[in-house]
Amino acid sequence: MLYPHGGDTLSYREAYGRDPIDFSANLNPLGTPPAVQEAVRRSAALCAAYPDPFCRRLRRALAEHEGVAVESVLPGNGAADLIFRLAYALRPARALLLAPTFSEYETALTAAGCACSFHYLREEDGFCLTDSILPRLGEGWDLVFLCNPNNPTGQPIPRALVEACLARCEANGALLAVDECFADFLDEPEAFTMKPFLAQHPRLLLLGAFTKLYAMAGLRLGWCLCSDRDLLDAMERAAQPWSVSTPAQEAGLAALGETAFVQRSRELIREQREWLRRELEALGMRVYGSQANYLFFRSPLPGLGERLRAEGILLRSCANYRGLGPDYYRAAVRLPQENEALIRAVRRCLERKEGD
Repeated sequence: MLYPHGGDTLSYREAYGRDPIDFSANLNPLGTPPAVQEAVRRSAALCAAYPDPFCRRLRRALAEHEGVAVESVLPGNGAADLIFRLAYALRPARALLLAPTFSEYETALTAAGCACSFHYLREEDGFCLTDSILPRLGEGWDLVFLCNPNNPTGQPIPRALVEACLARCEANGALLAVDECFADFLDEPEAFTMKPFLAQHPRLLLLGAFTKLYAMAGLRLGWCLCSDRDLLDAMERAAQPWSVSTPAQEAGLAALGETAFVQRSRELIREQREWLRRELEALGMRVYGSQANYLFFRSPLPGLGERLRAEGILLRSCANYRGLGPDYYRAAVRLPQENEALIRAVRRCLERKEGD
């Protein structure tokens, strides 16, 4: 069975008998904060009872942390869960997505019977979204999905452009969903987030997750923000009962207090992202302007991903993204020694190619 995402280290272990350095999953290289790990350990004593189906404590804490009304917050079993809930609650007939972008938007919408169309990002624009999307927003969509910064390109969308998209969507009766799961890794996340617009714009929905910043992928915890309470109620009805476990709720509460950890993570990733960018470019890779915790690049060396697997390194091939091919890759920004190992391995692959 072909796994469509990164992070499949178990398949690698079965094939090679060892663990790889995993650059395919774009998680915080510092790992899960100790306070979160401790909260999960303590939660074991609470697991005999059902989890709070309404995530009341977590919902209140998220509202305070995000600066929004508690009624506008809906936690879920990861952002992917909420994407599927949105698709089943809204039941849109037609949706507009970017290409390339996160594949679960299309997967969820197609499962809900929605016809998806695509606005292709152009390589000559550095895979940045431009105002060329604005005329398309009047084509009768029920839902428009943006990812900011985009996955896999890492390119942020200026807030002025997202505002213009929102205005077009509202004028044409469409809901604008903006996935901000990687916004915390931006140098100035407050300059890009659409949270200040939520209260006055019920046709705006935002997605966030604990997965990436707090390295909580195995716990499955995300949230969405929207001032349309009827839509959030419909999304709650579209979920399985007790969809957010007690350990996940306790972990989320602990994570929200980890402000020093977040600052340290941003500083590390900013420094290592620029180092990794320079080194990849020096080796002939075309690196695009990612501002997230991963780099998106095009390799001149055919089969780079498979060559690196033999070296004990996993990259995220972007061949299964719409609009991309097998020479595009996404690499997470990891710890300095791991980033150095990646560069050494790429250099060896290039040298072997030259010797062929």
